[in-house]
Amino acid sequence: MLDSVSEIKRRRTFAIISHPDAGKTTLTEKFLLYGGAIQSAGSVKGKQSDKHAVSDWMDLEKQRGISITSSVLQFEYDGYCINILDTPGHQDFSEDTYRTLMAADSAVMVIDAAKGIEPQTRKLFKVCAMRDIPIFTFINKLDREARDPFDLLDELEREFGIGTYPMNWPIGCGQNFKGVYDRDKRSILSFGDSHRGREKIHGIDCDITDTEKLDELIGERLRSELCEQIELLDGACFDFDLEKVRHGKLSPVFFGSALNNFGIEPFLEHFLKMTTSPLPRLAGEDFIDPFDEGFSAFVFKIQANMNKAHRDRIAFMRICSGKFVRDREYYHVQGKRASDSLSRSR
Repeated sequence: MLDSVSEIKRRRTFAIISHPDAGKTTLTEKFLLYGGAIQSAGSVKGKQSDKHAVSDWMDLEKQRGISITSSVLQFEYDGYCINILDTPGHQDFSEDTYRTLMAADSAVMVIDAAKGIEPQTRKLFKVCAMRDIPIFTFINKLDREARDPFDLLDELEREFGIGTYPMNWPIGCGQNFKGVYDRDKRSILSFGDSHRGREKIHGIDCDITDTEKLDELIGERLRSELCEQIELLDGACFDFDLEKVRHGKLSPVFFGSALNNFGIEPFLEHFLKMTTSPLPRLAGEDFIDPFDEGFSAFVFKIQANMNKAHRDRIAFMRICSGKFVRDREYYHVQGKRASDSLSRSR
């Protein structure tokens, strides 16, 4: 029983949601890269390139460079077993995303720093809010020209009616992007060409009051802007409250560039500390404790024709308690009968 308890406690399951082209699938691949699940990430460039994201397995996804169906990916990182649900961003395939969110314990919302909140992002957020799902925000593409970060935070708070807490803060954008300032560690993560592999990026310890060192790192103009912005954040932004985060009332915000592997590992480390292991699930009028020994689960997606050479069908199942064993009968609630159909869906 001790082994099963530790296995449950180390598991994290989250969905990545966004508007199309915000960088959701690119972020997914960088997580897998840091977790060692893949050795190289595909650059999503549409039909002009034969290199594509590993989570986009359908021919149409490879040709168009977009996600059409949800993918479930798993990797290990720092002792955690992490399940990522990569969802379609296009509204034509949003029903797949809505079903997939039922299986997630939390959500990572990816926002394009230049475009801000877009229509599909609003719809997906409402689904998360209805289910009390914790939301973590990753503002992407800081290596390109971007909107003012205060405007982006204001838009998040105004549109979604939740508080925001920036965990780090961007220093410039586009060609002048110098990195991010970690508010907790009081250090600067410097942006450059040297971090584009899998190696860990170490922050440079630098207090906001150390003007000489800051001038050397980012220049006098950006140092002056950063000091003013951090002072404003410390005085005017929401206080960090972990309980509010876990109930979807406060969204931790991170800035970075998924394409350049920048800000991904710090985000992942903070995220894993703030999220919880699987929580009890409501079934009818009762809650199912994930530590119960009896097996229970629900199927949130059925996918057919994943392999053109076979007439295949696979059920994606979220286990709520116990352990799934193949070739065993389980009681099907809707059908009110025992069924071994799950064991035949490999």
